[in-house]
Amino acid sequence: MTWIGWAQIALVLACVVAAAIPLGRYIAVLAAGRITVLAPLERLFYTAAGIDPAKGQGWRAYTLAMLAANAAGFVLLYALLRLQGGLPFNPQGFGDLSPWLAFNTAASFVTNTNWQAYGGEVAMSNFSQMAGLTVQNFLSAASGIALALAVSRAFAKGGVQDLGNFWADLVRVTLYLLVPLSILVGLAFVAMGMPQTLSAFAEATTIEGATQMLPLGPAALQVAIKHLGTNGGGFFGANSAHPFEGPTALATGLQIWAHQVIPFALALTFGAIIGDIRQGRALLLVMLGYVLMATLAIYASEAGGNPLHLALGIDAAQGNMEGKEVRFGQALVALFSATTTGASCGAVNAMLESFTPLGGMVPLFLIQLGEVLPGGVGSGLYGMLVFVLLTVFIAGLMVGRTPEYLGKKVQAREIKLAMLAVLVLPVAILGFTAVALVLPAAIASIQAAGPHGLSEMLYAFSSAAGNNGSAFGGLTADTPWLNTTLGIAMMLGRFAYVVPVMAIAGSLAAKPRALASPGTFPTHGLLFAGLLAGVILILGGLQFMPALALGPLAEHFSLLAGKTF
Repeated sequence: MTWIGWAQIALVLACVVAAAIPLGRYIAVLAAGRITVLAPLERLFYTAAGIDPAKGQGWRAYTLAMLAANAAGFVLLYALLRLQGGLPFNPQGFGDLSPWLAFNTAASFVTNTNWQAYGGEVAMSNFSQMAGLTVQNFLSAASGIALALAVSRAFAKGGVQDLGNFWADLVRVTLYLLVPLSILVGLAFVAMGMPQTLSAFAEATTIEGATQMLPLGPAALQVAIKHLGTNGGGFFGANSAHPFEGPTALATGLQIWAHQVIPFALALTFGAIIGDIRQGRALLLVMLGYVLMATLAIYASEAGGNPLHLALGIDAAQGNMEGKEVRFGQALVALFSATTTGASCGAVNAMLESFTPLGGMVPLFLIQLGEVLPGGVGSGLYGMLVFVLLTVFIAGLMVGRTPEYLGKKVQAREIKLAMLAVLVLPVAILGFTAVALVLPAAIASIQAAGPHGLSEMLYAFSSAAGNNGSAFGGLTADTPWLNTTLGIAMMLGRFAYVVPVMAIAGSLAAKPRALASPGTFPTHGLLFAGLLAGVILILGGLQFMPALALGPLAEHFSLLAGKTF
């Protein structure tokens, strides 16, 4: 580790926080419907769809509208991928995707997971990339943000059923937040050297005189929403490690900024909506603290080098550079890996399978903690609020008071629903992994032996159920079994989680908001932030530590003993 590396980390995170503060206020104004620059265009959408944006929806209507929109997106994307070979803007002449791969890809992009069991430049036409994947990058991100706004309103109001209007939130978030930011960031990427063209390939002559075909395409704007929407699906198979997708250290710094700024801003938006910005700052503090700790853990592990090399006396001054890009360095690789797996983004600028066992365990554990640190756009905030309710419940038990948060009594119904949401991830991750590890067809997809092979499978289902989308590597995922089960895990991680969360929002919105009393536990200070951080860590450890002990931890101690897999 070097001071230059830490200066890079500090600079990027400082830029994130500096931008998140005004952006959080802006999103709160947007949520209130007070931004009307594109009002004629908005009305056109509402009229065409027969929607009254002023008509409020209860939690059931809001949730059903979200499910209907995403179901329609799934069907349309699946059909597009199955018919790709006959559609326009296909200069590469790519054929249709198989039913299994089309199902997996449609489930992936609709759920904001963006798991890719294909190589973008060798499987997807320009039309599929633009009309299919990019559209879902916007809609899945906008859906998550809309849900976060609805949940925030539940804490701000008392004795009401109205959580807003999903269709209005979806349109406003897309028009006033995601599209403008994507254009600005996309143009910056073009200036940094990313391609943005409808051409298929460029022909180049190598030094040896051979001809090489360089894949091109409309990459820059898709990479922009890939990060801003915490989607993570790369235009190219190597994702942000590809020189066209991550051309410079400055470009990778901007990508980190892009997939962090909205999740952090939404924590402050929550504070603005409920009328107490201190509450948002407390959530942001917990998120930022975990990002720093995770970055430190990855940076230290990778900069320390391979223990086996050290034992053999091999110079490890540069640390473990296998699978990493020298144009990024250890610091930006560590920060990128920590932020994408903590932010439900799934983009990678290094190959995680080449990390040291402990360095690779950190991204895996961040996903398993619930993707709330800071989490995906929208999903991170409402996922964090589930942990907040569990934290105030535990605090209430310790002092013998009925738990409450922001003047709302947290009772048995809310805690049961919160636990139902929290249990979705371990059931999907551990359940599917356990079944896969005893099926010959699934085991055949594993590349490595021993605990490293277990980590490959565990990471795949963690990434799917956590709606992250990054891959540990080494796993042949394009099989009927894995395409199907990973797709189901993605659906469970997104929709089976959000339904109980919205039920909680509906229950809390109907309750009156009482004033704080002398016995009210303050939830805006360092004490509560520390307790919240501890609850997240303990719950994650209780659920997943046995599996981690059999995977990356076992591999680490085996490596210290001189054994590799």
